[in-house]
Amino acid sequence: MNIAIVGATGNVGRKMLEVLEQKKIPIAQLYLVASPRSVGQKISFNGKEHEVYNLETYDFSKAEITFFAAGGKISEQYGEKAAKHSTVIDNSSFFRMDPDVPLIVPQVNPEAIDGLKKNIIANPNCSTAQLVITLKPLHDLFNIKRVVLSTYQSVSGGGKAQMNELIEQTKLSLNKKEISPKNFTKQIAFNAIPHIDVFAEDGYTKEELKMVNETKKIIDNKIELTATCVRVPVLVSHAESVNIEFEKPFTLKKIHSSLNSADGCEVYDKREDGGYITPLDAEGKNKTYISRIREDKTKKNALNLWIVSDNLLRGAALNAVEIAELLIKKNNG
Repeated sequence: MNIAIVGATGNVGRKMLEVLEQKKIPIAQLYLVASPRSVGQKISFNGKEHEVYNLETYDFSKAEITFFAAGGKISEQYGEKAAKHSTVIDNSSFFRMDPDVPLIVPQVNPEAIDGLKKNIIANPNCSTAQLVITLKPLHDLFNIKRVVLSTYQSVSGGGKAQMNELIEQTKLSLNKKEISPKNFTKQIAFNAIPHIDVFAEDGYTKEELKMVNETKKIIDNKIELTATCVRVPVLVSHAESVNIEFEKPFTLKKIHSSLNSADGCEVYDKREDGGYITPLDAEGKNKTYISRIREDKTKKNALNLWIVSDNLLRGAALNAVEIAELLIKKNNG
């Protein structure tokens, strides 16, 4: 099978290459596509150098599957054009809420891949992906009524420029130099910013609304969800503090066992110093980790937990490649 990656030189594009290599996906021809300024660059994959193609002149009929990892504007401009010749797996937010485009996390709603109308499959927001992979096994057992969450999202969610700026701001701060934010609304080094993406009229940010709408689309439209999304001075991995209210009673033993047996999840909850997973622990790992599991004693059938996952993997590259595996399996079946 021929595979293309649009945005191959970016954070997520490069991570996709790592995942494809790790999973040994059978690829006949690989086409790495990016903006004109990246043309001529060479990227190594499976021990072979691949030259970057110009997105503006690239022929989308070359590949059966085309990953888009270049942001919403590129997906808007080229997504449907590519889908006429190739099945598109889009990592941006552009197609996520389109009723004719399935929004898929393979461990949660693989059946949504059936009957593609536009030949496009959307990848969820990185913070949504790790949330729904945790919520789904619990919803199946206890029926989730309401979720209240706060996110602690790493700067890699905003791309290379934000990662570089955190490093630069940290150096400036330690040297007591003046800081002028470029890619953030305020200083990010040694700080936390309760603002990701643009504000909507109701005071929520677009990031918070994505989590609400995408969770409903992927799992169950009846789930009530409210979120506060915060950018923190961490390079990679998103963390989430989650309060869940169920319709049915639960036991902590059943919560532990259902999450540990769920594909892609791992419970690490020791109730001792260091007996939990932090963003640094999760970096470079494929699993979504759940810690600090405890009953909410202020409400009936309610639970608190802490979720951590590598946003570049679980929330982006890994999920996209697993969608491709689902597609390949379906086509071969």
